[in-house]
Amino acid sequence: MIIVTGGAGFIGSNIVHGLNARGIRDILVVDDLTDGRKCLNLSDADILDYLDKDDFLARIQAGERFGAVEAVFHEGACSSTTEWDGRFVMKVNYEYTKALLAWCVAARVPLIYASSASVYGMGPVFREAREFEQPLNMYAYSKFLFDCHLRPQLAGIGSQVVGLRYFNVYGPREQHKGSMASVAFHFHNQLAESGRVRLFGGSDGYGPGEQRRDFIHVDDIVAVNLWLLDSPQVSGIFNLGTGRAQSFNDVAHAATRWHRAQGREGGGIDYIAFPDHLKGRYQSFTEADMGALRAAGYDRPFMDVETGVPAYLDWLARHG
Repeated sequence: MIIVTGGAGFIGSNIVHGLNARGIRDILVVDDLTDGRKCLNLSDADILDYLDKDDFLARIQAGERFGAVEAVFHEGACSSTTEWDGRFVMKVNYEYTKALLAWCVAARVPLIYASSASVYGMGPVFREAREFEQPLNMYAYSKFLFDCHLRPQLAGIGSQVVGLRYFNVYGPREQHKGSMASVAFHFHNQLAESGRVRLFGGSDGYGPGEQRRDFIHVDDIVAVNLWLLDSPQVSGIFNLGTGRAQSFNDVAHAATRWHRAQGREGGGIDYIAFPDHLKGRYQSFTEADMGALRAAGYDRPFMDVETGVPAYLDWLARHG
């Protein structure tokens, strides 16, 4: 059996579908379905069972083994970068992941978990080393602190443990995320509604819409997770982006080209004044240093925005 926490969420549900594509259906999904709309991410997936995240935590803290577990993909978290209830975030993200690590180590079960590129704060260097890490919000701090908790233990752990620092992920099954969904999703909706895209004006020395992020399609995220499932000798904390920063304008143009190819009118860009409350708190540039993951053996290419965005919008068109 394979356990996927956060398995009804964005990345978790895509991992479930990736496992299904391999013919794997012996999957235990762990999540919090207070927002029941997330069930739609699994309505076309095949799983063995579902457990609420609190019930799962109680059972692993009691030492329950769940039979033969091949691996745990831990994607569950409070992922809101605007959540400032520190007690809540640390309980859900940090303490929960510590308990899961202890359980996996005791049972010698591989653990592949979601860290975050937000641990780097404003950058400008995005490499897996303490001197480049300075989280700026509670979500980032909770992810950072668990990575720090793991680092001194890694050499002494006999089973696989991998942390993946996701950069700006976009793609299918993120519709439930609301304001936290990707800019590709928001641009698509803006174009459908008004034929125009809204972008921030210039900031931090970048021209209007020229702020740059490392945008990575969720299919590439799934491919790396499944490669790690096949590579139990690999442990460590790794960046997971494309290694190539692209501008918000690039994403907007890719979405606009797709809409025009469907025969839709419009496609202009409206630049709005950069918000005062984000000044000094906004990542105007991110770009993953992918040297560590490449050195570990992952050699497949990653989709650029020009490839990934239309593929995503094709999926949205098929799924409504």
